[in-house]
Amino acid sequence: MKNVVAQLMSGVNAGIAALTELPVIGPFVGRGLVVITYTGRKSGKTFSLPVGYMRSGKDIVIGVAMPEKKTWWRNFLGAGGPISLRLQGVDRSGHAVTERDNGRVSVRVTLDDAV
Repeated sequence: MKNVVAQLMSGVNAGIAALTELPVIGPFVGRGLVVITYTGRKSGKTFSLPVGYMRSGKDIVIGVAMPEKKTWWRNFLGAGGPISLRLQGVDRSGHAVTERDNGRVSVRVTLDDAV
């Protein structure tokens, strides 16, 4: 059952990510969503998923809803790690660090300078 749910969520995530690329609705969907790509710290596999975000100065802050049920943010504990974002139709890279505060979890991404 767990594998079926994982496959279903993978399909849903891929569908949402595709919506951000559509010419007409993509810019609207992309206002609050960003597709992140990272390498799993244990598996070494590359993962991509859409997440909600907010800007905080030059940084992107991703709030993690129900963090106890998700694992992706753990890849950025401690010193953090590299991350790629498809932000409003543009690929950007940066460094992500998980922040925890009273049960709340967020991932702060400091974007690399645009080229």
